[in-house]
Amino acid sequence: MISVIISKDNIANEIIEIVDKNDINHLKNAFRIKPGEIIRAVDGEYEYICEVLNIEKKIIEAKILERNEDRFSSEVYIEAAIGILKNDKMDLTIQKLTEIGVSKITPLLTKRGVAKITEKKDKWDLIVKEATKQCQAVKLVEIGEPKKLLELNYKEYDLMFVPYECEDKNSLRNILNKVENKPKKVLYIIGPEGGFDKEEIEFLTEKGVMPVSLGKRILRAETASIIVGGILVNEF
Repeated sequence: MISVIISKDNIANEIIEIVDKNDINHLKNAFRIKPGEIIRAVDGEYEYICEVLNIEKKIIEAKILERNEDRFSSEVYIEAAIGILKNDKMDLTIQKLTEIGVSKITPLLTKRGVAKITEKKDKWDLIVKEATKQCQAVKLVEIGEPKKLLELNYKEYDLMFVPYECEDKNSLRNILNKVENKPKKVLYIIGPEGGFDKEEIEFLTEKGVMPVSLGKRILRAETASIIVGGILVNEF
């Protein structure tokens, strides 16, 4: 079903107003939507099944037929803090983590990170919106402001870990098997292409972040980000 993203300000008297230029252009020119057809709208809290009423140049109106609760988001808040990756790798990671269903992505500024972040926030937000439409989610993934490891608030999480290639004792599976009570907030941290240096891992360990192994192979940062996100969303 064709999906659009709206805000609660676009809803009045069971009528939804679609005013985003990109959505209007997409509906009119790509999908050639007509009055009477059914579309799907989400506002971050609810899913609305709507019948298109009017199509104009700067606005499309649709009548709400159904209002559904969010059935797609995990009950556990899962945040991925990821060392900013070069070129399109960060874009791919954000797209896939949105499809998987993590709650928040925080870009990390790390010692070995070399990627620039100039004017990327708007692009990342757009990637989230498009991926949200594609995967039929309701809640948008939050893209946080870039932070250094020192700036993360480690006290607000119940479970924290960092995949680390030099870790050979604790695997992610073993850590998750030991979790007795379902956590409310989980943080996992992924380094940039060059990985974390020893001092960064020592700092994270002091903050209660557990180094874990993802297996014998050395994974790319984007691969590790996606694999861990998928495991956590399915685990919790």
